[in-house]
Amino acid sequence: MKGTVLYGPRDVRFEERDDPKIIKPTDAVIRISATCVCGSDLWPYRGLQPVNEPTPMGHEYCGIVEEVGSAVRSVKPGQFVIGSFATSDNTCPHCQAGYQSSCVDREWMLRAQAPVLRVPHADGTLVATRDLPAKEMIPSLLTLSDVMGTGWFAAVAANVKPGSTVMVVGDGAVGLLGVLSAKQMGAERIIAMSRHEKRQRLAREFGATDIVTERGDEGVARIKEMTKGIGADSVLECVGTQESMMQAIRSTRPGGYIGCVGVPHGVELNGQELFFAHVHLHGGPAPVRRFLPDLIGLVLKGKINPGKVFDLTLPLDQVAEGYRAMDERGAIKTLLRP
Repeated sequence: MKGTVLYGPRDVRFEERDDPKIIKPTDAVIRISATCVCGSDLWPYRGLQPVNEPTPMGHEYCGIVEEVGSAVRSVKPGQFVIGSFATSDNTCPHCQAGYQSSCVDREWMLRAQAPVLRVPHADGTLVATRDLPAKEMIPSLLTLSDVMGTGWFAAVAANVKPGSTVMVVGDGAVGLLGVLSAKQMGAERIIAMSRHEKRQRLAREFGATDIVTERGDEGVARIKEMTKGIGADSVLECVGTQESMMQAIRSTRPGGYIGCVGVPHGVELNGQELFFAHVHLHGGPAPVRRFLPDLIGLVLKGKINPGKVFDLTLPLDQVAEGYRAMDERGAIKTLLRP
């Protein structure tokens, strides 16, 4: 089998790898229907996160179960499944509290940018659809593996409520799906921070009522001006840089909530400023497994269409082009089909 391997900055190869197989009785092996490139994959791709050895890539996946271990009970061969980017047994105290991405037995998924994938902790990680979905549903179902689930968690962590004013920092796939999530949760005003016309259009389609192009201190000032000096009730931080985090904190009203889901790189918080900001700050790796059943229902009922974030579709063996397009911001998100 061939799969995606990152050798170093901007060095992605599609090369021979061992075929996945059942290793533990709790494993499943699935044939990938679709996978994709994630914005977080761009950190090591750009050299901003060290790659010390050739590293298999990919953590977003959906597909058909081919084989299960002897202990697996919740999924069976032939079923279509979606799984989280973080495995979970879904029975430990953290899982039971709804934080499956902090499961005591968690493994980070890798190797999904390939035709076949081994999924550990299959019972607690994978969710099967009742029937095989229509082909046109697969892109939206794929987003539930990470970006839609992460955008949804950002809105949950930011305590988005009906009638609230929401600001979204970041116009990548997660930020755009944060807009969609806030709309689903009944936000009255959704302010998307974006400088890119194509992403602005999609943000509007997903429910943004306002677009702000300023960043940093200028962005904060614009938000305060738009909210009569108060700030936003809920802020979704979907980038992970020092500038984006400080913009989020400083744009939130006292008593407001920030859902931070951008993987932090170089973020340092001033304790005294955070103390006097009087905001709630919550986030982390999204517990996608918590939300999968409800989000699958929303997709299959046609209530949401998060697959619109895919604006480039390529054969899996052209994965390097998918990375390049996202790196150059020529694509929002690349869908890969084996």
